[in-house]
Amino acid sequence: MAPPTATTASGTTAAVAAAPVTPSGIHGPAKVPVTLRINGAWHVVGLEPRVSLLDALREHLELTGSKKGCDQGTCGACTVWVDGRRVLACLTLAITCEGREVTTIEGLAADDGTLHPMQQAFIERDAFQCGYCTAGQIMSAVALLEEGDATTDEEIAESMSGNICRCAAYPNIRAAIRDVRDADAKG
Repeated sequence: MAPPTATTASGTTAAVAAAPVTPSGIHGPAKVPVTLRINGAWHVVGLEPRVSLLDALREHLELTGSKKGCDQGTCGACTVWVDGRRVLACLTLAITCEGREVTTIEGLAADDGTLHPMQQAFIERDAFQCGYCTAGQIMSAVALLEEGDATTDEEIAESMSGNICRCAAYPNIRAAIRDVRDADAKG
């Protein structure tokens, strides 16, 4: 049997050493092959079981759109979707995402490169300044519209409260969300 390989977003592959498995089936701290479905594509990555989803995305798959802001789950810069739900990738173990669909900011645009309406609205409303929080803000904004929690500015603010913008672009972020919400309502 051929050894498992890990594939990065740029297409490079490398052999992954299988970790020893105890008789009880518990993996040790050595790297194990972890199969992840990211933005519709399957990847086998050699990871220690303690590696966060954020580190797997950034350091092993070269998907650097999700940012490491606090590494404590307080800023929201690392927000991605797992099975369509918002999660903080810095607090999620990559190994727990096996068999689940992970969507990052890189997977939000259409295959032809057309931006998602929320990405376009952020540009049109200048809803970012330094841009560090933007990927997490956009991922949360799209999710909150899916969740139906954007009927008022107060609901938008509450639903986005887990995403911090140190540049204070909040009025423009809310305007971008309203634009997409209103365009969706028109239909």
